[in-house]
Amino acid sequence: MGLWAFIGVISPFPFYYWLWTNPQSWVDLCGRGRDPCRVMALVSHFLKIIQFISLFSVSTISWPPSFYFWPLFIAGQFLNFRVYQLLGESGTYYGVRFGKNIPWVTEFPLGVIKDPQYVGSIMSLVACLPWVPFFYIITWVLGYIFIILVESKEDPATRAKPHS
Repeated sequence: MGLWAFIGVISPFPFYYWLWTNPQSWVDLCGRGRDPCRVMALVSHFLKIIQFISLFSVSTISWPPSFYFWPLFIAGQFLNFRVYQLLGESGTYYGVRFGKNIPWVTEFPLGVIKDPQYVGSIMSLVACLPWVPFFYIITWVLGYIFIILVESKEDPATRAKPHS
Protein backbone atom coordinates (compact mmCIF):
# COMPACT_ATOMS: atom_id res chain seq x y z
CA MET A 1 0.00 0.00 0.00
CA GLY A 2 2.90 2.39 0.72
CA LEU A 3 4.14 2.73 -2.86
CA TRP A 4 0.62 3.30 -4.22
CA ALA A 5 -0.06 5.88 -1.51
CA PHE A 6 3.17 7.68 -2.42
CA ILE A 7 2.26 7.67 -6.12
CA GLY A 8 -1.22 8.91 -5.29
CA VAL A 9 0.11 11.75 -3.16
CA ILE A 10 2.51 13.01 -5.85
CA SER A 11 0.17 12.36 -8.81
CA PRO A 12 -1.00 15.97 -9.41
CA PHE A 13 2.42 17.59 -9.40
CA PRO A 14 3.74 16.29 -12.76
CA PHE A 15 0.41 17.35 -14.29
CA TYR A 16 0.67 20.88 -12.86
CA TYR A 17 4.31 21.11 -13.96
CA TRP A 18 3.42 20.06 -17.50
CA LEU A 19 0.54 22.54 -17.71
CA TRP A 20 2.63 25.42 -16.38
CA THR A 21 5.54 24.76 -18.72
CA ASN A 22 3.51 23.73 -21.79
CA PRO A 23 0.27 25.73 -21.70
CA GLN A 24 -0.21 25.79 -25.47
CA SER A 25 -0.16 21.98 -25.58
CA TRP A 26 -2.99 21.92 -23.03
CA VAL A 27 -5.05 24.55 -24.87
CA ASP A 28 -4.59 22.60 -28.11
CA LEU A 29 -5.47 19.31 -26.41
CA CYS A 30 -8.65 20.82 -24.97
CA GLY A 31 -9.58 22.05 -28.43
CA ARG A 32 -12.04 24.67 -29.61
CA GLY A 33 -15.08 25.26 -27.49
CA ARG A 34 -13.64 23.76 -24.30
CA ASP A 35 -12.34 26.01 -21.56
CA PRO A 36 -8.83 24.79 -20.63
CA CYS A 37 -9.30 26.13 -17.08
CA ARG A 38 -12.51 24.15 -16.64
CA VAL A 39 -10.92 20.97 -17.99
CA MET A 40 -7.89 21.51 -15.74
CA ALA A 41 -10.23 21.98 -12.76
CA LEU A 42 -12.00 18.69 -13.50
CA VAL A 43 -8.75 16.76 -13.87
CA SER A 44 -7.37 18.46 -10.72
CA HIS A 45 -10.45 17.48 -8.71
CA PHE A 46 -10.03 13.87 -9.83
CA LEU A 47 -6.34 13.94 -8.85
CA LYS A 48 -7.27 15.48 -5.47
CA ILE A 49 -9.62 12.55 -4.85
CA ILE A 50 -6.73 10.18 -5.64
CA GLN A 51 -4.55 12.10 -3.14
CA PHE A 52 -7.18 11.88 -0.40
CA ILE A 53 -7.78 8.17 -0.98
CA SER A 54 -4.02 7.64 -0.85
CA LEU A 55 -3.75 9.47 2.48
CA PHE A 56 -6.71 7.62 3.97
CA SER A 57 -5.15 4.30 2.94
CA VAL A 58 -2.17 4.95 5.24
CA SER A 59 -3.99 6.86 8.00
CA THR A 60 -5.02 5.91 11.48
CA ILE A 61 -7.98 8.07 12.44
CA SER A 62 -8.66 8.63 16.12
CA TRP A 63 -11.07 10.91 17.94
CA PRO A 64 -10.90 13.54 19.25
CA PRO A 65 -8.35 15.21 16.99
CA SER A 66 -5.30 16.92 18.45
CA PHE A 67 -5.78 20.38 19.96
CA TYR A 68 -4.22 22.11 16.94
CA PHE A 69 -6.24 20.28 14.29
CA TRP A 70 -9.28 22.60 14.12
CA PRO A 71 -7.44 25.96 14.13
CA LEU A 72 -4.94 24.85 11.48
CA PHE A 73 -7.48 23.07 9.33
CA ILE A 74 -10.09 25.85 9.45
CA ALA A 75 -7.52 28.59 8.79
CA GLY A 76 -6.02 26.56 5.93
CA GLN A 77 -9.37 25.91 4.31
CA PHE A 78 -10.37 29.55 4.77
CA LEU A 79 -7.29 30.58 2.76
CA ASN A 80 -8.13 28.05 0.04
CA PHE A 81 -11.75 29.11 -0.25
CA ARG A 82 -10.91 32.82 -0.11
CA VAL A 83 -8.37 32.54 -2.93
CA TYR A 84 -10.90 30.68 -5.06
CA GLN A 85 -13.56 33.24 -4.20
CA LEU A 86 -11.28 36.09 -5.31
CA LEU A 87 -9.75 34.50 -8.41
CA GLY A 88 -12.51 32.21 -9.60
CA GLU A 89 -11.91 29.09 -11.62
CA SER A 90 -9.92 30.79 -14.38
CA GLY A 91 -7.65 32.62 -11.95
CA THR A 92 -7.08 29.53 -9.83
CA TYR A 93 -6.58 27.09 -12.69
CA TYR A 94 -3.82 28.77 -14.73
CA GLY A 95 -6.05 31.04 -16.79
CA VAL A 96 -3.23 33.52 -17.34
CA ARG A 97 -1.03 30.70 -18.72
CA PHE A 98 -3.87 29.66 -21.06
CA GLY A 99 -4.08 33.15 -22.58
CA LYS A 100 -6.92 34.57 -20.49
CA ASN A 101 -6.87 38.10 -19.16
CA ILE A 102 -7.07 37.67 -15.37
CA PRO A 103 -7.25 40.89 -13.33
CA TRP A 104 -4.61 41.37 -10.64
CA VAL A 105 -6.10 40.93 -7.15
CA THR A 106 -4.54 42.26 -3.95
CA GLU A 107 -7.37 41.69 -1.45
CA PHE A 108 -6.60 39.55 1.60
CA PRO A 109 -5.05 37.03 1.56
CA LEU A 110 -3.54 37.63 -1.89
CA GLY A 111 -2.04 41.00 -1.06
CA VAL A 112 -0.70 39.83 2.29
CA ILE A 113 0.45 36.19 2.09
CA LYS A 114 2.67 34.87 -0.68
CA ASP A 115 0.99 31.83 -2.29
CA PRO A 116 -1.94 31.78 0.17
CA GLN A 117 -3.69 28.83 -1.44
CA TYR A 118 -0.61 26.65 -1.04
CA VAL A 119 -0.02 27.98 2.48
CA GLY A 120 -3.60 27.04 3.34
CA SER A 121 -3.21 23.58 1.87
CA ILE A 122 0.02 23.03 3.81
CA MET A 123 -1.68 24.19 7.03
CA SER A 124 -4.49 21.69 6.43
CA LEU A 125 -2.00 18.89 5.82
CA VAL A 126 0.02 19.69 8.95
CA ALA A 127 -3.23 19.57 10.94
CA CYS A 128 -3.52 15.89 9.93
CA LEU A 129 -0.07 14.86 11.19
CA PRO A 130 -1.37 12.85 14.17
CA TRP A 131 -3.30 10.63 11.77
CA VAL A 132 -1.08 10.41 8.70
CA PRO A 133 2.52 9.19 8.63
CA PHE A 134 4.98 12.08 8.39
CA PHE A 135 6.48 10.75 5.15
CA TYR A 136 3.23 11.28 3.22
CA ILE A 137 2.59 14.74 4.67
CA ILE A 138 6.15 15.91 3.91
CA THR A 139 5.95 14.41 0.40
CA TRP A 140 2.77 16.36 -0.31
CA VAL A 141 4.23 19.55 1.22
CA LEU A 142 7.38 19.18 -0.89
CA GLY A 143 5.14 18.81 -3.95
CA TYR A 144 3.55 22.15 -3.12
CA ILE A 145 6.96 23.75 -2.59
CA PHE A 146 8.09 22.41 -5.96
CA ILE A 147 5.02 23.88 -7.68
CA ILE A 148 5.47 27.21 -5.86
CA LEU A 149 9.00 27.37 -7.29
CA VAL A 150 7.82 26.39 -10.78
CA GLU A 151 5.03 28.97 -10.74
CA SER A 152 7.35 31.70 -9.45
CA LYS A 153 9.02 31.76 -12.87
CA GLU A 154 6.43 32.90 -15.38
CA ASP A 155 7.52 34.12 -18.78
CA PRO A 156 4.64 35.95 -20.51
CA ALA A 157 6.14 35.00 -23.87
CA THR A 158 5.34 31.32 -23.14
CA ARG A 159 1.63 31.88 -22.51
CA ALA A 160 -0.78 30.01 -24.74
CA LYS A 161 -2.74 31.62 -27.53
CA PRO A 162 -6.41 30.79 -26.91
CA HIS A 163 -8.51 29.26 -29.67
CA SER A 164 -11.07 31.68 -31.01
